[in-house]
Amino acid sequence: MAKPKDNPNYKVIAENRRARFDYAIEEDIECGIQLMGSEVKSLRESGANIAESYAAVENGELWLVNSYIAPYDAGRTFGHEDRRRRKLLVSRKELADLWNATQRKGMTLVPLVMYFNHRGLAKLKIGIARGKKQADKRETQAKRDWNRQKQRLLKEHG
Repeated sequence: MAKPKDNPNYKVIAENRRARFDYAIEEDIECGIQLMGSEVKSLRESGANIAESYAAVENGELWLVNSYIAPYDAGRTFGHEDRRRRKLLVSRKELADLWNATQRKGMTLVPLVMYFNHRGLAKLKIGIARGKKQADKRETQAKRDWNRQKQRLLKEHG
């Protein structure tokens, strides 16, 4: 994601770089996150990891499971649990769409990037994804290598 130059509030907190390699992302949705105060302060210091987390629709609510937000040192007394389940905020229609997508064969909800938007609110972009087979991963790698080599050749001879 490119950082808008005129937005001092926009900041990427955590990115799941393996998601696009391991999954074929069909659609992505921006959603809010229900956080405690110490979690927000910890995120401002960039203490988060969403690499091994996932999103799930349970009992009509969307949850972020197994995401890590580092404990906030100054808020030890009223701190937060670092790997707790966090509620994700989406509209009813989006929730219904996500639930329908996960019921189809092989579809899952993968967190792609956690960031502060232009208003300074913590947001999470989740992707509706299908797992890639090993051959698909090799194809992605070959395509990436070819594009890199092509750029190198164009730079040398251009």
